[in-house]
Amino acid sequence: MPESVSPPSAPVRPGALPSRSESVLEAIKHLILVGDLRSGAQLVETDLAERLGVSKTPVREALRTLAGSGLVTISPYKGVAVRVVDRDLARAVYDMRLLVEPVATARTAASGGGDWAAAAAALDRADAAADGAQRSVANRAFHRAVYAGCGNPILVKVLDELQDQTALVSSMVWNTLPSWEQEAAEHRAILRACRAGQADQVRDLMRGHISSFVARSFPESEAR
Repeated sequence: MPESVSPPSAPVRPGALPSRSESVLEAIKHLILVGDLRSGAQLVETDLAERLGVSKTPVREALRTLAGSGLVTISPYKGVAVRVVDRDLARAVYDMRLLVEPVATARTAASGGGDWAAAAAALDRADAAADGAQRSVANRAFHRAVYAGCGNPILVKVLDELQDQTALVSSMVWNTLPSWEQEAAEHRAILRACRAGQADQVRDLMRGHISSFVARSFPESEAR
């Protein structure tokens, strides 16, 4: 039985291997974001520990962390479950992104600190994705690559947590309202502006990108 399962996309701190708890956290998060553990699914510590080949302690710690970031919910009567995405949650997540992500991405473009190669590779993976879950993970990787160099670690942490919840929302939307072609074109325009260091244009493009997704996916929010 393996010691632990670490997803291919799990972030690892430069110069360090992840601890057991971090590996378990990233493994469970990956299972949620690719749709292996679906919205509303019950998460039983013993089952997850057996699946990942670890004790229950790191699983318990991981579930508490995921509850803090909004990916799972913990109820004293119902236990732990993958968070159910509803329209109110989706609108709240995208409203918060609209407030902070255009600024973070513009700062990254201005500083030249973005990983543009990683962003381009993420777009290629998204185009080749077999389903909404795979595309959602690639989409998350693209956005992180273009905002992570903003120079503010607190802002990056906030956006990372929002991206986790965004992945739940976007995979749901793409399964019911195909719109990836338009989003892919918007992503490539953002990346071109990032590479050119056009911070003001990047800010405007990212704001328009997020706003247009909300308008297409949740049109009733436009009337609010």
